[in-house]
Amino acid sequence: MPEVTSYQPGTPCWIDLMVPDQQAAIDFYSGLFGWTGEIGPPETGGYATCTLKGKPVAGIMEAQMVEGQVAPPTVWTTYFCSADAQATSEAISRSGGTVLLPVMDVMDLGRMLVAADPTGAVFGGWQPLKFAGAGIVNEPGALIWNELNTTDREAASAFYADALGIQSTPMEGAEGYFALSVDGHTVGGLQPLPEGTPPDVPSHWLVYFAVEDVDATADKVTIAGGTVLRPPHDMIAGRMAVVKDPQGAPFAVIAPKPMS
Repeated sequence: MPEVTSYQPGTPCWIDLMVPDQQAAIDFYSGLFGWTGEIGPPETGGYATCTLKGKPVAGIMEAQMVEGQVAPPTVWTTYFCSADAQATSEAISRSGGTVLLPVMDVMDLGRMLVAADPTGAVFGGWQPLKFAGAGIVNEPGALIWNELNTTDREAASAFYADALGIQSTPMEGAEGYFALSVDGHTVGGLQPLPEGTPPDVPSHWLVYFAVEDVDATADKVTIAGGTVLRPPHDMIAGRMAVVKDPQGAPFAVIAPKPMS
């Protein structure tokens, strides 16, 4: 079902975006996907929880500049559900990952952390309290897939199995692609960085949003000032494209087809 009220630990449960111009990002994604969102109150740091059909779908926040430090990258971050954020943090360190932002309380909503796997891909952990995460998924305008593109598939596979309980197995019909699963339920994908990827592109998680018309969506991205990185094309799971928003955050859009 598209509407979700809880997530199993190890499952992607939330995504958010850190950008230089928060309002511009809210306007862009609202126009592209039909979201509703506004800059939040000071006590939340202005964090905007965007909604679709009244359900939370993603967060957008303004990048905080710290003097003497490099500006944070403009990217979407994937958060995995955790039953115990502190235990997850310890498992990440024990398995060779790096905790970038230690466990912290987010009011009474939950507990979060941000980390990097051994290949450098950044992700988050979320222990839900009053906020479970995305309330709607797998339908147009909402998150439908989370994919790790990595420089070292074997090291990444071992890390996510040890730290988060996520298993990887070859995906039938998709050579070189691996399904990520928790207790037998597919929760995402993993692949080596695609051939031709510029050498300065690190390992990263890519978020996919479902759309009804990939070609029209790619055109809207371009008209709004974004960039098409990989033009619309057909693949095993449907028709997809990889694009970049006007502030530089990459993401994918897909019109899915039923998998056999």
